Amino acid sequence: MSFPKVRVPYLLLLPGFVFLFTFFILPIINLAQTSTQTPVAGGDTGEYEQTLAFGNYIQAFVENKEQFGRSFMYASLATIFALAIAYPLAYAIAFKAGKFKNILLVLVVAPFFTSFLLRTVAWKQILGEEGFVVPGLRSLNIIGEQTTLTSTSIAVVAGMTYNFLPFMTLPLYASLERIDPRTIEAAGDLYANGITAFRRVTVPLSMPGVVAGTLLTFIPAAGDYVNAAILGSPNTKMIGNVIESRYFKIVDYPTAAALSFTLMVAILILVTLYIRKAGTEELV
Repeated sequence: MSFPKVRVPYLLLLPGFVFLFTFFILPIINLAQTSTQTPVAGGDTGEYEQTLAFGNYIQAFVENKEQFGRSFMYASLATIFALAIAYPLAYAIAFKAGKFKNILLVLVVAPFFTSFLLRTVAWKQILGEEGFVVPGLRSLNIIGEQTTLTSTSIAVVAGMTYNFLPFMTLPLYASLERIDPRTIEAAGDLYANGITAFRRVTVPLSMPGVVAGTLLTFIPAAGDYVNAAILGSPNTKMIGNVIESRYFKIVDYPTAAALSFTLMVAILILVTLYIRKAGTEELV
């Protein structure tokens, strides 16, 4: 049995569509439905009924607006720090590494061979009293004898920056590696010094990698809860921690669903505005 050629692309897309429909669209629909439910009247049975209570969104946001703001602040800081670290690293690998390029790329992705949870726990030890960071800072009189880094926002942002650093580095490397070295040489022929050539040629040509890297870092960082749970304290709780608590501890499914949906929509709006502002709408 043969199929018309016009149908072949749709048949090839069918498995991917079925996967996305089953594991993305259906859960989103279920999440939206759960977010407008209320507990069944007259009992503590843990059952909910659909009452189209859209006020759940307002109540959930008002009660957790501090965690929302903290999540976006931590995610933004982690993204900025990751970009500051990853850009020179990706630049060095793309243009200066030579025969060591493949080895350095393996080292970049090497953390993925270890559990995300274990990497975060390791940072708790690194930033703890038994690590080398706190004693080193104390010896330089940067922090006091009673000052600690664990259970602080510094530890949470540091853990997020480290854990999501490969997501920033790889897109930047891919973008920088595609730059034709002759364009940089042409800038030199036009009497541009190294800084000017980097600012006017390299950076603009690498912007697709910058945008992709910042999105791949910011989006999961905004919804992360592992780093805040292990490296933070109740004062550094993010919205992901609230959602996790509402789902598995307090068992308040409508509030958890409303928070999840609100977070998703907020990230979608911010990402769209960012992409349009960056002038790379083709990435949408």
